[in-house]
Amino acid sequence: MKAAIVERYGAPDVVRLVESPTPEPRTGQVRVRVAVTAVTAGDARIRGARFPKGFGPLARLMFGVRGPRRKVLGNVFSGTVDAVGAGVTDLSPGDEVCGMTGPGMGAHAEYVVVAAARAVPKPAGVSHEDAAGVLFGGTTALFFLRDKAALKPGASVLVNGASGAVGTNAVQLARHFGARVTGVTSTPNLALVTELGAEHTVDYTSTDLASLTDRFDVVLDTVGNLSPTSGRRLLNGGGVLLLAAAGLWELVGARGNVRAGAAPERPEDFAFLLGLVAEGNLTPVTDRIDPIEEIAQAYRRADSGRKVGNALIRP
Repeated sequence: MKAAIVERYGAPDVVRLVESPTPEPRTGQVRVRVAVTAVTAGDARIRGARFPKGFGPLARLMFGVRGPRRKVLGNVFSGTVDAVGAGVTDLSPGDEVCGMTGPGMGAHAEYVVVAAARAVPKPAGVSHEDAAGVLFGGTTALFFLRDKAALKPGASVLVNGASGAVGTNAVQLARHFGARVTGVTSTPNLALVTELGAEHTVDYTSTDLASLTDRFDVVLDTVGNLSPTSGRRLLNGGGVLLLAAAGLWELVGARGNVRAGAAPERPEDFAFLLGLVAEGNLTPVTDRIDPIEEIAQAYRRADSGRKVGNALIRP
């Protein structure tokens, strides 16, 4: 099978396309023929060893000192079950599924082997592109808004980084939960953020967040340029600051009305998000779709900080 491998940390050009043995599913696993995968901010951080501030040494111990131990990155997939391992009874070859692989990664390839529990049936009305596009950003936005903030109808929400993979989902999910949304983005993306449901927008190229006079019930920072101090200044009494891209010290110090952490990859969350997409209540935003032969280009978009929504790959 074709697989994109990363043998050493570095710029996007370190990613190489190779012929690799097709993996075999073990007990409780399925093999999926990948139709669409995503190059996420998480993939880009691992490939470039650009870990959040303070996490560098710990991350290298976890992922690999000079390069990733798991050389095929990617943890988002949508495709068709190709083979099942022993003990799998809920899925069969030919079933269309999607999901996230967890620390095993491996989705930047023609085939990926995952635990059957991580492969969620894809609704017939949801394309492979939309399924792969909603999972990474959608699970992160859902975790912070619903689980960390317990978002209520009528709440005011500021989404910093409203045009990225997490931000585009956060704007729509906040609106779905009945909140009033202000989205922070750059000039070219103001119309998109409004279309996604933001009542107000802030152009960060001309407006410093510190100059805002409005105060919010929830501030979600998807970019990593708000600190607990600067973020708290944007809250009203009883407001909550959500740091989705926190460094080590922000994570350690997150208490009271500052909340951080890593979003879990829960199949029930995948199903919830896919249901919203199927119903037309959530629209995954795609920056571009590249063939796997051009995966380095997708990484360049992710590295640029100008990616709108998701960078998708067809293996």
